[in-house]
Amino acid sequence: MVKATTPQPYKQTLDAPRKFKKISNRKISPLPYPDPSDLRKEGTWKKTSETKKHPKLSKNKKKLLIRVSLKGNRTYIIDNGKVVYTMLSTAGMYKKGKSLTPTGNYHIHFNRGKEFFNPKLKEGARNWTSWSHKDVYLFHSVPTKKGGKINVKEAEKLGQTQGSHGCVRLSLPDSYWIMKNVPVGTKVVIKDW
Repeated sequence: MVKATTPQPYKQTLDAPRKFKKISNRKISPLPYPDPSDLRKEGTWKKTSETKKHPKLSKNKKKLLIRVSLKGNRTYIIDNGKVVYTMLSTAGMYKKGKSLTPTGNYHIHFNRGKEFFNPKLKEGARNWTSWSHKDVYLFHSVPTKKGGKINVKEAEKLGQTQGSHGCVRLSLPDSYWIMKNVPVGTKVVIKDW
């Protein structure tokens, strides 16, 4: 005899089922968490990703997590197991089926800065925060050209497609908020989805 069960209400957790979003007329991509209703349009890089203010974070960094979805083009701020903010992001391009952004578990490092320019790549950015050994990989703003002007063509990819050489690109205010507010030691989890 099969017992009937009462459906449980949906609770968004780190193990919540993936939701799907429409990327274009043909492609559908799973997101690890549903987009919030106040998420701005993909390609928005001058404003915060959500219309609400950035969250005030727990004092306990063990309860904090930054979760990056490479193919979903989202970065999630998770506090005490709950998504408290969603950011439009663009990470590493895929070459031979693998992202230039490494997947895995990392931590926010001490090193941060207002801007940088890499002459080899002919690209820079503002508001950078390191999450890797020797500051190879960063959270930072959409890219800048030599002289510090925003590369608008690349900036408009934010939240839509991959495009970086391995770092995670964010809007100007989102990258500034991470640089100023996320404590050293905060766990960073990067996955394809």
